[in-house]
Amino acid sequence: MTKPPIYNLQWLQTLRAGAIVPPLRPRVPLWAGESVIGSVEPDFLHQIALQPLSDVHHPLLKEERPERLGWRLMGDVTTSLNHIAVALHQAGLAGAWRNEQLAVPDQFGHRKGTVERAAVRPLGITTLAVHLVGQASDGRYWVQQRAFNKSNDPGLWDTLMGGMVSAADTVETALARETWEEAGLHVAELQAMRYGGRLTTRRPATDGNGAGYVVEDIDWYVCTVPDSLVPDNQDGEVEQFRLMGAEELLKALQRNEFTTEAALILSDAMGLP
Repeated sequence: MTKPPIYNLQWLQTLRAGAIVPPLRPRVPLWAGESVIGSVEPDFLHQIALQPLSDVHHPLLKEERPERLGWRLMGDVTTSLNHIAVALHQAGLAGAWRNEQLAVPDQFGHRKGTVERAAVRPLGITTLAVHLVGQASDGRYWVQQRAFNKSNDPGLWDTLMGGMVSAADTVETALARETWEEAGLHVAELQAMRYGGRLTTRRPATDGNGAGYVVEDIDWYVCTVPDSLVPDNQDGEVEQFRLMGAEELLKALQRNEFTTEAALILSDAMGLP
């Protein structure tokens, strides 16, 4: 077995510690019925006009205090959350609007509804993503540089492919779709595909004017890209692809040239203890 390259132990410890970081400020639960589906800073939802967030049947939000500090979602989860997402967007408190619905799980992982992707970080909703680590037959790693116009981490390096799992997808269908859109590769053409593991990350986000919080699980896979295939971006979200040997990759990782998620995944894929 090939020994992993030498690396700075403090760098890796800091990297891994950065995956789980508490919120910058206190947060309170966001309930749907008795299920916790997210969290917000206590006064965050006061920044949107609550009057439009009601209809003739029921309010979409109810503030719970002082007996139970938090916010309760009323009515149909999907309908209510997407009304709130629109209000956040209009107030400049949402992330980049994607017209993409993501599943909304509760604290037990049970799906309760869906919501526009732009609202998940301000509302502290758990998301699911998938990444693919691609290696050439000689062991080098295929990595991508994110486009400079990306809303998150522009210009940083990433795994061969990484993307969110939409509400309409399974992890497997998202893996296949994103691999084609980002790298122009069909999963069926890739070799030695295997599940690598799950990365869990919890940390503050800039969405919501700094009131957002990332709560994300990432399932990652490893494959071999045949020598006859070269990644070719299809959706305009990748600046370039590059093959990096283990030593070159490790140096770039330690210079913080990769996204946090990619650095953690690649460190595990390289077998760094």
